[in-house]
Amino acid sequence: DAYYSEIKQIDNLLADANSGLSPALQDFFRGVQAVAANPSLLASRQSMISSAEALVSRFQSLEGRLSELYSGVNSELKTTVDTVNSYAQQIAELNQRIVLAQAGSAQQPNDLLDQRDYLVAELNKLVEVQARVDSDGSYSVFYGNGQQLVIGATASKLVVQASYADISRMVVGVQAGGSVQELPDNLITGGSLAGLLNFRSETLDKTANDIGRLAATLTLTFNAQHALGQDLLGQALGEGSFVANFFTVSQPQVVANSLNTSVATVTATFTSPTAATGGGFYTSLTNSDYRLTYDGANYTLTRLSDNQAWTNATIGGLSTAVAATEGCTLASAGAMAAGDSFTLMPTRFAARNIAVNSTIAADPRLIAAATPVRTAIGSSNSGSATVSSGSVATGYALGALPVTITYNAGTNQLTGFPGGPVAYNPVGTTVSFNGISLQITGTPANNDTFVIARNTAGVSDNRNALALGKLQTQATVAGGTANYQDAYARLVSDVGNKTREIQVTGAAQAALLKQSQDARDSISGVNLDEEAANLIRYQQ
Repeated sequence: DAYYSEIKQIDNLLADANSGLSPALQDFFRGVQAVAANPSLLASRQSMISSAEALVSRFQSLEGRLSELYSGVNSELKTTVDTVNSYAQQIAELNQRIVLAQAGSAQQPNDLLDQRDYLVAELNKLVEVQARVDSDGSYSVFYGNGQQLVIGATASKLVVQASYADISRMVVGVQAGGSVQELPDNLITGGSLAGLLNFRSETLDKTANDIGRLAATLTLTFNAQHALGQDLLGQALGEGSFVANFFTVSQPQVVANSLNTSVATVTATFTSPTAATGGGFYTSLTNSDYRLTYDGANYTLTRLSDNQAWTNATIGGLSTAVAATEGCTLASAGAMAAGDSFTLMPTRFAARNIAVNSTIAADPRLIAAATPVRTAIGSSNSGSATVSSGSVATGYALGALPVTITYNAGTNQLTGFPGGPVAYNPVGTTVSFNGISLQITGTPANNDTFVIARNTAGVSDNRNALALGKLQTQATVAGGTANYQDAYARLVSDVGNKTREIQVTGAAQAALLKQSQDARDSISGVNLDEEAANLIRYQQ
């Protein structure tokens, strides 16, 4: 019941047409398409910025609601543990009274025994416990895999405190002298306490990370494509006031364990997205958190969702090993001590911190809708060859332009560009240099020329805007296996399925509980109808 009441809120939140992410994503890409249709129109560019800001607001709203659920879980944990401690203390006190009563009288203290059984039943609603009757008539109460909660007249005290690994996360621990020993979540089974912990680890964490991964992936892939464009002022990457990043987002968060003995720090950075073969970009970010540990000789990074681990003698080597598959890199400052650990949360807070670049928001002309290069066929060409419009890739350089490419029929080669001659294939020959590419197709005549130059006065060029719009349907998420909408739909489906699973499981457990109660009552329960009949009979 505790799990269901929490997960139902996420299910309603994600699937809601007004508060969900799908409508905002669709509106944003409609804004991109409006720029592609009218790249020189400032109104279209302003519309794109407005829809982008609405999308950012939706991301932030979702993250804010999830943050409220985290706070709610923390509060519920505190209240529940306080009640557990109260029941445990009352059971310990009843143990003492029962032992004394039995020692001083031959009769059973039935009222005290019933009261103790009631408290054990109520305690089981909060956390699953096992009660054992000791030789003196007292109960020993255990939870987890045998941890003591009550022994005779002594009750252990559970506490809720900030986790050593992540101070923003509240965990259950047990008071041991002057210190607190944290309890792994899997030691808390049954009851509303386990329901809250399971909800947080199985659903809330994954949902927050999935929303954050979508925000980070959108930022990284859209920025990578935007950086390949040319704005309305004719500026390209590295020129004037050109702005490469359309969106901004915070880097992955790394939290040091509060028990670390060194002052070493660790930072993480998103890996640049990978260019896809058919165009566009994708990231390899996952929806998991990670634990970085150091044993005095080696560093180990563990993916907490499935315990996949990487080990290396240096942080740099470890960073290289995970950069391509996990979507982020690591760096450290200061020497770690053996036993130090850090928690890495690559995407947890990305949705909170995504924003439209303020410079572009203030000047829509800086949207890079055009491509910074264009091509032309020589005016005296006599062959039938055609040339593509030209494109640029990450890391391109425009300094060598313009470049004139000449076809030599004697050697069947294209010459005149950096990198040396290229053999020509009439089916299609791609020429690439300095991150700039063009393709020549068909049958050129000897000395036919093809020019690639800067896209001056390209205010009506929409090629990069079209490429930005295609990102909506390209596989950009999870290593190039899903697009933005698919990834979000997958999250909505997973949460919906889990919600239904918890609902069905709860109904089954309620039925089992009723069967158990009926079986107990058939032996030791009271039939009120029978008692009323007996009362009348005895009265007569």
